[in-house]
Amino acid sequence: MRSQVEKHEDLFMIFSDRKNFTLLEIQEVVDQQRQVIAREMEDYEYPNGKYGINVSKLDDLVIERGGRPIRSVILASWRSGSTFVGDVVNSHPANFYHYEPLLDFGIIQVRGSPLAETAINNIYALFNCDYYKLKNYLNFGKTHPWVFNHNTHLWRQCMIHKKLCWDPQFVSRFCKIFPFQSMKLVRLRLKIAEVLLKDESLGVRMVLLMRDPRGLMQSRKHRNWCPSSPDCYDPARVCADMISDYESAVRLKKQYSQRFKVVRYEDLSIDPFLNAKNLFEFYGLNFHSNVKNFLETHTKNDFGGVSSTFRNSKAAPFHWRNDLDFEEVEEIQSVCSRAMSLWGYVLALNESHQKSFNPITDYRLEL
Repeated sequence: MRSQVEKHEDLFMIFSDRKNFTLLEIQEVVDQQRQVIAREMEDYEYPNGKYGINVSKLDDLVIERGGRPIRSVILASWRSGSTFVGDVVNSHPANFYHYEPLLDFGIIQVRGSPLAETAINNIYALFNCDYYKLKNYLNFGKTHPWVFNHNTHLWRQCMIHKKLCWDPQFVSRFCKIFPFQSMKLVRLRLKIAEVLLKDESLGVRMVLLMRDPRGLMQSRKHRNWCPSSPDCYDPARVCADMISDYESAVRLKKQYSQRFKVVRYEDLSIDPFLNAKNLFEFYGLNFHSNVKNFLETHTKNDFGGVSSTFRNSKAAPFHWRNDLDFEEVEEIQSVCSRAMSLWGYVLALNESHQKSFNPITDYRLEL
């Protein structure tokens, strides 16, 4: 009979073989993706000092080579057009997309302690490709695939190498080879996100995406996860956040004029090509042919369900004028008039006015 020592040695060998196979698989996937990135970046036009970004080659942007990626943030709230904007940015070559990294927090807004500290720590870990610090995030993703499935490069590998997908060793190494990182946040208010701008080592450029609260509330009616959460379905809370964000935005625009910007969803939708071009210049990204193709195919016609990013962009922000009763609009306006005034949204006066008027006007970031 074989001894216990021999049996333990066999088990150790099996474990070692599995571990070595996993490491080999990780290495092969990372090497393959590195080649894909090199091809995508062959003719890339680097900033070379434009937009205040001094990078001229791929190594300058790759963490595994000691570089710093160009990091872009979209800060918004639910149903504000952020999925569309996030996918526009993700259509850029060689981008690693951190889609709603606070998904596991639930349907809440992070406005202060103690959640703020955890949220910021998670964001730092993601931007530094340190998935060893994100056990809860990865475990949540195993049963909620949309944590990763908007990240096109990563999800493609997840479909082929399912066992690797939620392995922190794999995701950390995979993330570190990408020259561009984008992130969409819909649960973090601007006064908390400010810390990301303060840290110059991150080099984050942040866009606050704003939308008419009447459009927000109309769109949220179609989501079964929203009505149970006051942070999502109470217009008073929604508009208090809009006021807080405005006050923070005024200050941050003065402090970080090159790294902070505000975009209204309605403005972007009315002229998506011009505003997307301005957005990419702000981020320090090339308005690449991939991006132009995405806009061409996603802004002309409605297609898909409520989460689809295929939309007639000029009509999408204004569906609320026909889909909400005037009584619903009055209820929203009764608690949102100040927020709407600050952000340049016009009050509907009555039912007939609501159907025909232009609900947006110019706004200026000043108190």
